[in-house]
Amino acid sequence: MLEILYQDKDLIAINKPHGLLVHRSPIATNTDTYAVQELRNQINQHVYPIHRLDRKTSGVLLFALNKELITGLMKQFEEHTVTKTYVAILRGYTADEGTIDYALTNDKGKTQEAVTHYRTLKRTEIPVPFGKHETSRYSLVEARPETGRMHQLRKHFAHILHPIIGDRPHGCNKQNKLFLEKWEMGTMLLHGQHLSIKHPVTKESLSFKANVSSEFQRAQQILNLQFPDKEYASEYV
Repeated sequence: MLEILYQDKDLIAINKPHGLLVHRSPIATNTDTYAVQELRNQINQHVYPIHRLDRKTSGVLLFALNKELITGLMKQFEEHTVTKTYVAILRGYTADEGTIDYALTNDKGKTQEAVTHYRTLKRTEIPVPFGKHETSRYSLVEARPETGRMHQLRKHFAHILHPIIGDRPHGCNKQNKLFLEKWEMGTMLLHGQHLSIKHPVTKESLSFKANVSSEFQRAQQILNLQFPDKEYASEYV
């Protein structure tokens, strides 16, 4: 059963688990399970995804329950009036905060502006040798993509040499191997934690929050990278 975060007669938001495709894709033929299909069967009603999350990314995923609302909802994403915030565990020590302004080229060869804002929530250093170093360093960050390009956060953090743990192909293969061999962990540690949007009918401001997965929590415990407070306040929401 998918975890439903919010539902009314017009909208439904779920906490998409890691590994679940949003809908059928020609580049992923090794599964017949999709969020659209699973949610439709769960609530016995057609659902229409308004945005996407990578297969490897968990978190808030919004659907319309009325086909006529799709255009208006998508317009909010296109006009950047929707706020999306993610949490991720990265290799190395990141800056306290920063903006990554680095254009990305999509799978059709088109280069597009891409901007990500981030802040570091916590850093850790653990006594696990890695390469030439006697210890390993990691950062827990919160990120807000201003634009919505394919694999934007994954590519942006790799660009500043702080790749997301578990990311393939943009991440660090040696770190991914370390996590797999030492802790039997292959999950990409990227999660869509918050999404804020204006209701297309009532015009009410809505904010959805999705808790991180058990694997993300396990990584936090292993690395001592818990959130600063039990319910820390996001500056982006």
